[in-house]
Amino acid sequence: MTDDLPSRRPALIVGLVMTLGAGMIAAGMIVGAADGTSPAPHKSGDLRLVAYDSCGAALTQLKDRIMPHVGPYGLDIVGRGEVFTGGRAEDSAGGGKMAVPDAAPPEAPRAEQGPDHSTTNVHEGGVDEPDLVKTDGKRVVSITDGVLRVVDVHSRTQTAAVRLADQAYPTQLLVDGDRALVMSIPIMTQSVPDIAPGKPTTRPVPTDTVPYETRLSLIDLTGAGKVLGTLSVDGSYLDARQVGDVARVVVHSTPHLPFRYPTDGDQPSALHDNQEVVANSTIQDWLPRYELRTGGATSNGQLTECADMTHPADYTATGMLTVLSFDLTHDLGTGDPVTIVADGSTVYGTEKNLYVANDHTMTGMVDTPMPTPASARTELYQFDISRPGRPVHVASGAVDGGLLNQYSMSEYQGHLRVATTRSGQGGPESLITVLRREGSELTQVGQVGGLGEVGERIYAVRYFGDTGYVVTFRRMDPLYTVDLRDPTAPKVTGELKITGYSAYLHPAGDGRLIGVGQGADANGGVQGAQVSLFDTSDPAGAKVIAQYQLGGGWTEAENDPHAFLYWPAKHLLVLPVSGGPDQTAGALVLRLGEGSFERARTLTHPSDRYGGDVLPRRALVIGDELWTVSPAGMLVSGLDSLSQLAWLPFS
Repeated sequence: MTDDLPSRRPALIVGLVMTLGAGMIAAGMIVGAADGTSPAPHKSGDLRLVAYDSCGAALTQLKDRIMPHVGPYGLDIVGRGEVFTGGRAEDSAGGGKMAVPDAAPPEAPRAEQGPDHSTTNVHEGGVDEPDLVKTDGKRVVSITDGVLRVVDVHSRTQTAAVRLADQAYPTQLLVDGDRALVMSIPIMTQSVPDIAPGKPTTRPVPTDTVPYETRLSLIDLTGAGKVLGTLSVDGSYLDARQVGDVARVVVHSTPHLPFRYPTDGDQPSALHDNQEVVANSTIQDWLPRYELRTGGATSNGQLTECADMTHPADYTATGMLTVLSFDLTHDLGTGDPVTIVADGSTVYGTEKNLYVANDHTMTGMVDTPMPTPASARTELYQFDISRPGRPVHVASGAVDGGLLNQYSMSEYQGHLRVATTRSGQGGPESLITVLRREGSELTQVGQVGGLGEVGERIYAVRYFGDTGYVVTFRRMDPLYTVDLRDPTAPKVTGELKITGYSAYLHPAGDGRLIGVGQGADANGGVQGAQVSLFDTSDPAGAKVIAQYQLGGGWTEAENDPHAFLYWPAKHLLVLPVSGGPDQTAGALVLRLGEGSFERARTLTHPSDRYGGDVLPRRALVIGDELWTVSPAGMLVSGLDSLSQLAWLPFS
């Protein structure tokens, strides 16, 4: 077995393509002790934000900061393993009792009307997250094949269908009352040719021909449904969060610089030309643009003004983060943007704060944790969203290593806990860093390392109050329990080693924890989807009390927690699965007993439209019914019997 990560089944791509810009990575590295003691804090460049004096000053600084990174193929960030060419990134790098809650984690607020129903599986209570399907118990709203559909639960009929796939593909939505906000990405009509070493192109190729755009559509869900407004902005959609009526959408944009590739191997000439592109650029080439269509009128222009931009003291000017805010009860508008000249990859939100993290890796494209550069740092930007309207940037900070996903972060009683994997002298190592806001800085107050043996990476993280759970993996799956009651002295209190790994952790009540991931042999070779039930009531002696394995199978819930449904009232667990011994694509229904998983049924969807198995992507509980949704339609089953009650095909 080598140090390489085990292979994992490809994630089901939902069309969400995220491109990440470059950022400033602090040089150097502190290696933590193997016994879990905390290394000295690592100080990175100054991340406090500063405003530009004028557009002229902004342009001068942007040019100066980006010029050292201009190469013959565009923007070359040395040591990053990434070459940036006009907005496209090419990856070239290979104590006391601490139990999980007695109920499922808090979900997004439910509508007052409609029967008891499940909602999107979210990270934090009171904070909704965008997904493919939403319900208020009275209707189910979904987006598939570029169409938003509304289905009435009582009559089981489709009441509205709004086609949105007009050079942009809808991928996620948020719902507030009778309105939905749909996030779409562009349909790629052109691509930048692959440039192999030693095989230059025969002519200059402009590298801004790939259209990276985020399109936001506000939809009226009443009647037959209609588009109330559409906002298109430069940049790649990262993520969004909704608290009450207000949605916050985070976009990452890169400058419009038409770099070229070398012609006939003439790299010096291409380098000169690309430097000239930067030197001759105007401020309009750097600022993201927008087009707004609402009320029969169209307007366009710069999304961000120079006076509204801020930047860290150390930055590369390769990208900009913009946070847009929308009150879904009002007209769409341009989102009252707040822009930072920085990069970002991961969004985490609470009811009062929104965090954007930049760990200098690409996420959303692959389901395997990326290699961690030796000098990797994760930069963190905190925004106050406690009031409606424009968010306020309040603090910045950084930690060693790279994130797994948003679940790597958790805010609790004024502290932000961040789990990362970083490269050490003998290989990857993992740790949790605790930060507290002090003025405009997120300052480290505590840290614990020693999570996993050297060479293991984080595969899952979950925090419940002052307890954290971390899964690392290489050959074995250690499940670590971390005591976070003293933020200045976090400590590992328990370790459980089993074969395989969990990639998502979910509470199941009575001190139990569900893990979804992959089983593996003694050498770390993965063998198929695995659901584990852990008893964590004793932090020093967690144990496995049940497992269910689908040999050779895979579940989307491993990579996207929105695909996971646990309904505590019925002890019902539903996961989309594909593969396995019978190569079935369906919704696997498990019933959780005192110490076992019982397979109740695998619900499948008719496949005549596609000529093959159609994978149900999401499952919902509405009253005494279980609804499963796939690109082919919606299947309604009895919650207890699991027998088919209705099949609603999509036209």
